[in-house]
Amino acid sequence: MTSQHSKHRLRPALALLLTFAFGFVAGVAVDRHTVSDIIQACTVPPKAVPDFRLMAEAWDIIQHHYVDRSAVKPRRIAYGAISGMVNSLGDTDHSTFLTPKMVREERESLRGQFAGIGVEVQMKNRKLVIVAPIDGTPAQRAGLEAGDVILEVNGHSIVGQPINKVVGEIKGPPGTRVSLTVLNPKTGKLRQYHLVRAHIHLSSVTWHMLPGTHIAHVRIALFSKGTAKGLAKALDAAQKQGAKAVILDLRNDPGGLFQEAIDTASLLIQHGNVLLEKNVYGQIHSVPIRAGLPKFSLPMEVLVNSGTASAAEIVAGALRDAGRADLVGQTTFGTGTVLESYPLSDGSALVLAVQEWLTPHGHSFWHHGITPNYIVALPPGVTPLQPESEHSMTAQQLRHSRDTQLLRAMKLLSQNGKVRH
Repeated sequence: MTSQHSKHRLRPALALLLTFAFGFVAGVAVDRHTVSDIIQACTVPPKAVPDFRLMAEAWDIIQHHYVDRSAVKPRRIAYGAISGMVNSLGDTDHSTFLTPKMVREERESLRGQFAGIGVEVQMKNRKLVIVAPIDGTPAQRAGLEAGDVILEVNGHSIVGQPINKVVGEIKGPPGTRVSLTVLNPKTGKLRQYHLVRAHIHLSSVTWHMLPGTHIAHVRIALFSKGTAKGLAKALDAAQKQGAKAVILDLRNDPGGLFQEAIDTASLLIQHGNVLLEKNVYGQIHSVPIRAGLPKFSLPMEVLVNSGTASAAEIVAGALRDAGRADLVGQTTFGTGTVLESYPLSDGSALVLAVQEWLTPHGHSFWHHGITPNYIVALPPGVTPLQPESEHSMTAQQLRHSRDTQLLRAMKLLSQNGKVRH
């Protein structure tokens, strides 16, 4: 594995923050003559020569015989070929090809700033499925939910269309409008949303003391740069304000940067491993808790749901296996591979799954997710409470809220004698 030439991190379950085209489109800028140059110049394994020759044959046939000459664009054809190679691996939840533009936009998203409607999606079973709406975005405010399936964009069916084309139709300049027709697979109901695209400025960590309690409700919306530092700052502030326990909210957290997940878990666990990584040869490598970070030992429960993915699953699995906290909510998304980014010469990149990751106890959750200790579903139509909304709530309003997952976590902390509220 050429890690010295690549960037090791996790992405949200083939995360396509619908603020940009973050997935399968077309790419390398070459013309017909350049293709033969590449085949001659690069090192081609002897067994692969017939396959390279076959690709060159297809290229030449298209160049000479396709009737719509305006559609014959060398860059698009080459990028399409690279995307096809990655797609043939069958890892449609994760591995992908990024154009130079996608590489730039991905970096922007992980810095916590981007533009669009603020929802993360992936292609799953040939359907465009919402992994999670991002906190405080047009998508979240409109009521889009994890698991929703997007069927139409601006009144046109997107069924069977390439994901890059769909993403391109949904994203757009701030202030412009887009309409989505969405299917809720749980209820079978169709809903239509009219959204105004916006600049998204993401705060990855927010918190508030739950009204009438000594419990800090701490939410991580995304593992972007600085998340672990933000969490340490939030926990320190909560303790100074009298917090006796914490509910860590990872619901609808699509994941993000690998190192931020390691650092976050390292703040909350004294020793041991954060996760295990299994490589292509079946060898298992442990990723230990990072030393030298501050430690926070307040009693804790963790909230998860079907929108909890990638780096968020790493943290949830580590906390559960360490006996640090129970998981409350619903089964997580099931992102299960570590991605490696391999830059190409024109600024594009191959993002490939190179390792499968396991919880510290060796449990795989690729595709099937992590099942919480306490399975609690939200009532239909109810969205999770967020720290920002709790500023204006009273203790009575909190007790009568319909966020059954949050209330169950509060009850567990009380039942276990960890905190009084």
